[in-house]
Amino acid sequence: MDSPSPRDHDMDPEALRRFGHEVVDWIAHYRRHVEELPVLPPVRPGELFETLPEEAPFDGEPMEAILRDFRREIVPRLTQWNHPGFHAYFANTGSGPGILAEALTAALNNNAMVWRTGPASTELELRTCDWLRRMMGLPGDFEGHIEDTASISTLVALLAARHQATGGAVRDRGLRGLPPMRIYGSEHVHSSIDRAALVLGLGTEAVRRIPLDEHYRMDPDALQAAIAEDRDAGRVPMAVVATVGTTVTTAVDPVPAIAEICEAAGIWLHVDAAYGGAMAVSPGHRDVLEGAGRAQSLVVNPHKWLLVPMDCSVFLTRQPAAVREAMSLVPSYLMTPEDGVARNLMDYGPALGRRFRSLKLWFVLRWFGQRGLAAVIDRHVDLAAEFAGWVEAEPAWEVVAPVPMSLVLVRHRPAGLEDETELRAHNERILERVNARGRSFLSHTVLRAADGREVYALRVAVGNLGTERRHLEGVWGELRGVG
Repeated sequence: MDSPSPRDHDMDPEALRRFGHEVVDWIAHYRRHVEELPVLPPVRPGELFETLPEEAPFDGEPMEAILRDFRREIVPRLTQWNHPGFHAYFANTGSGPGILAEALTAALNNNAMVWRTGPASTELELRTCDWLRRMMGLPGDFEGHIEDTASISTLVALLAARHQATGGAVRDRGLRGLPPMRIYGSEHVHSSIDRAALVLGLGTEAVRRIPLDEHYRMDPDALQAAIAEDRDAGRVPMAVVATVGTTVTTAVDPVPAIAEICEAAGIWLHVDAAYGGAMAVSPGHRDVLEGAGRAQSLVVNPHKWLLVPMDCSVFLTRQPAAVREAMSLVPSYLMTPEDGVARNLMDYGPALGRRFRSLKLWFVLRWFGQRGLAAVIDRHVDLAAEFAGWVEAEPAWEVVAPVPMSLVLVRHRPAGLEDETELRAHNERILERVNARGRSFLSHTVLRAADGREVYALRVAVGNLGTERRHLEGVWGELRGVG
């Protein structure tokens, strides 16, 4: 008996339509009932890996079986980021308009390497980035493009800063014969800065952390002293990274004062507003980006607080020529008649292939509008402030840092328990027990107090579109009950 022929053709349009309807129906049901799933799945490491076959199927399988296994094996073992009880890290939202745009992006399968390979995707990216720039109140000399995450956007900024600091010498020679360089950030600067230093060949010792003030912001006087000290020692100050909304406390570094120092010293200023920059979409919170218009570059992640599904990071710069000079490399097979007239996005980031990420940003900005997005930001900030008020009013509980955005850091400090090691263990147990219940998911951080103590705190982040007051009431009830 002859073996069946291999499935060497695509899904026919009728099957695509039938299964497409099934997938959309599942997505709609999932979004409506996601709250019924545990936020953090009760699984052990290796559980799914051991369940899956060791080899891919020899012959193609029916889509019914694939979708069945997706529902049965994959979904129950996922951490549900789209759950309104997700309060860990920085909550995000895969909104309906963004989900639809993602499906269209996959169908179009466009690659905007150069303008010719993606005319519409290139120009939509430029326009949507400018829309966001205007919404945040940044000046018109900023130009933007989209990367996958803030880690890559920040890498682009530091590539350009290194190019500028070396007068372009690093492009051809590399670091050979060049003096050591420095990147400055606060003690709470994101770890992606260290990772960028690794990728750039500078080493983690190139990152100098500047002390914080009493509000967990970078101390400008300490920054100025560090720059002077490094120059005297023969180091080249390459870039300063100021943060608007740190991961640890969402503190906002004093960008105007930092910009003054950078301008006087001729140093590239990059503003990491990956989380906090979205807050400026609300007219009532636009001052969060005060001074950022003087930076050479800035990053904001619409996939964090602007309802765009992962991944979408907008990089804005006042120095696009420096970015292009730092990394543009055009082989003959990518040269087109439009060169010099149209923008080729491959010249402004490390990737050659580029997803059509601007489509989902365009869908979300049009669906919600500026006023709708501002209302979401305002609601989340108000909910966080209200939650902080509940904690502050409760004996034995405390808010351990200011709440400038929608993140609240709390801990249980019962009477008679003063030792920081014991307090940490006590709050770690609270965190694990709350997370194990599956209704909420919190994360943690460690702060260094003014007296040198290390303070362990629970992070309650508000950022999902579906999060309501009742969800925070539920978290607070669980924390009090377990504590």
